[in-house]
Amino acid sequence: MTLPTYTTLAITLDDHIAHITLNRPERANAMNEAMWSELKAAMQWLDGEPTARVGVISGKGDHFCSGIDLNMLMALQPRIQDDCQGRQAEKLRQIILDLQDSLTAIERCRKPVIAAIHGSCVGGGLDLIAACDLRYSTADAKICLKEVDLGIVADVGVLQRLPKIIGDGRTRELAYTARDVSGAEAAQMGLVSRALPDRDALASEVRAVAASIAAKPPLTVRGIKENLLFARDHSVAEGLNYVATWNSAMLLSKDLEAAAMAMMMKQQPTFRD
Repeated sequence: MTLPTYTTLAITLDDHIAHITLNRPERANAMNEAMWSELKAAMQWLDGEPTARVGVISGKGDHFCSGIDLNMLMALQPRIQDDCQGRQAEKLRQIILDLQDSLTAIERCRKPVIAAIHGSCVGGGLDLIAACDLRYSTADAKICLKEVDLGIVADVGVLQRLPKIIGDGRTRELAYTARDVSGAEAAQMGLVSRALPDRDALASEVRAVAASIAAKPPLTVRGIKENLLFARDHSVAEGLNYVATWNSAMLLSKDLEAAAMAMMMKQQPTFRD
């Protein structure tokens, strides 16, 4: 199997775990135009690669992600220039929609995606981790919803996703103040599942969680993700109806047979990709 190659990401795949590393350490993994598009492509690859059952996103170097590359922001004006104000606004809107879609691709991917956060996770980096299924960090990580300090209303997902993770009041505080949140505090507020002492402990913890997920029945795991996302954005009644429809189609699977047989035989089950 040939892994995809990117200019801003590094990809490895072993034991059903795909490691996707933000790979611009010289720029604190700032998200330039290539990274936005390559993140989307990487999620499409993860979704379609049968042997990959779970993804882990981390950052190379001293920081997880310093947000959108300011050079990319500065280059927006000439790209949208038009003597018609309406058309200029339309061009900017389309760029924003495309950036949103690069992170929504994490949710669209059927496989769970885990964020492993160290150093700084700022602005667009927080948008990125908010789209992930699970988040873990070092205790000394610094997480910041920074956009207000740049005169920007955060527009690629954090204002929509974060309230569902940490609640409306906490999100408002972070959005209005742009204050730093340590990994330890992030764990207290539920933004990350656990804050680990250092990067080695973080890598070990995330690897163990990813391996645990990868050992579960893949079709069932994919169904859990889809139904959790559906339930987040719909009423309880709609969510119940959706999961009933899902299970009426997907429940009678080879995964169910393998899990039931392994339980009866008191053996470790093996599932197909």
